[in-house]
Amino acid sequence: MLFPFRNRKKLREVRTRKLISSAFRERLMLAVTAVNGCRYCSYFHARQALKSGVGSAEIHRLLSGIVENSPEDELLAIIYAQHWAETNANPDPEAVIRLEQAYGKEGSEAINLMLRMIRMGNLMGNSWDYFLSRVSFGKWGIQSEPDSFLNH
Repeated sequence: MLFPFRNRKKLREVRTRKLISSAFRERLMLAVTAVNGCRYCSYFHARQALKSGVGSAEIHRLLSGIVENSPEDELLAIIYAQHWAETNANPDPEAVIRLEQAYGKEGSEAINLMLRMIRMGNLMGNSWDYFLSRVSFGKWGIQSEPDSFLNH
């Protein structure tokens, strides 16, 4: 919970130095959220992705776990993001090395920082849904369709 506060300087640096674009950041967020299944993060980051120029078809694919049509220069990082989420933030050492080789030390640190941020959001959102489900005897906190944001 203190992670964003402790890393506020790094987070600010990622944005101000444009280490990764906003569209790239949102693709990473959506890839992790697709694995973790947080409906709040899916909705929020789908909206942010639309604002940053990512098309609705691509958003739907990313939320479905399909990454093949992602931009070529971002594909390795998006696949890494999925792997990172699937392994509970413990990726294979080889994957970490490949990420750093492709994006450099600063770029891979920025990517991992974004992944940690969205994981924290996913955990909080899913915990909130669990709480709602428990206190309402299953009436609230139910997962919605991942692409329901597109229908509103």
